[in-house]
Amino acid sequence: MGAQGNAAPVIIKRKKVVGGDGHHGGAWKVAYADFVTAMMAFFLLMWLLNATTEKQRKGIAEYFTPTVPMARISGGGEGAFGGSSMFSEDTLPQMGTGATNLRPTESNRARGESGVSDEGSDGDAGAGAQDEAFKAVEEALMGRGGESMVREDQLKHIVTRVTDEGLVIELFDIDGATLFDGGSATPTRLLRDLSAMLVRVFGLVDNAVAIEGHVAARPLVLADNPVWSLSTARADALRGLLESADLPAGRVSRITGHADREPATRNPMLARNNRLEVILLRSDR
Repeated sequence: MGAQGNAAPVIIKRKKVVGGDGHHGGAWKVAYADFVTAMMAFFLLMWLLNATTEKQRKGIAEYFTPTVPMARISGGGEGAFGGSSMFSEDTLPQMGTGATNLRPTESNRARGESGVSDEGSDGDAGAGAQDEAFKAVEEALMGRGGESMVREDQLKHIVTRVTDEGLVIELFDIDGATLFDGGSATPTRLLRDLSAMLVRVFGLVDNAVAIEGHVAARPLVLADNPVWSLSTARADALRGLLESADLPAGRVSRITGHADREPATRNPMLARNNRLEVILLRSDR
């Protein structure tokens, strides 16, 4: 009995055998799907940048920018997705009564607004009529209401915006296609065609016209910098082209040369800064 009492107890271990062909999870599939979606969005963005014009990219940017509208003709609206372009502050356009955040008008700086309101007093009836007239001119230029008066290759050189002063039609150089020969004030065939087209469009209204010349900055500091005389000469050359295309001389209110003082891009030496601004002045001011 004593020997049996001192015997070691028997311990039984039971092991649970798990098969090697069980489920390992599918988290990697989710990560892979996210990666494929991101790549698809990236290549779609690259395609859009390559296949669209500056004007079209501006409209796309306005649609997806959740800020207040800057112009009545904005690609967005007055809802959550109505907004200004991502390029607005680079080009400093003064669109609508709100201009831009960097250069607001005094009235909208006081109100804290930068959009165009559809609601106005009876005193704004004249401004509303002017805006409708400008809209008709823009539709004729850009083809928003149907057939455009401008060829597709010419549209690349045109940007329009509405300001407190009136409708600004901006004509500018692009790489490989300039408005003037070299650094001179001699118009190219492109500018001659654009000026003839402008005269046809200006026949829709009887507003006075102002012409402003801008040039790109020179890479070197010159003792006798010609930018002032060149910008004025180019504005005057466009005046001559418009009048030779049967624009009444009495409609030209002024011509101005701004030299390189108001660049359209952050780099003042880019060709985009070589431009002419033709302004249909408001008749209610």
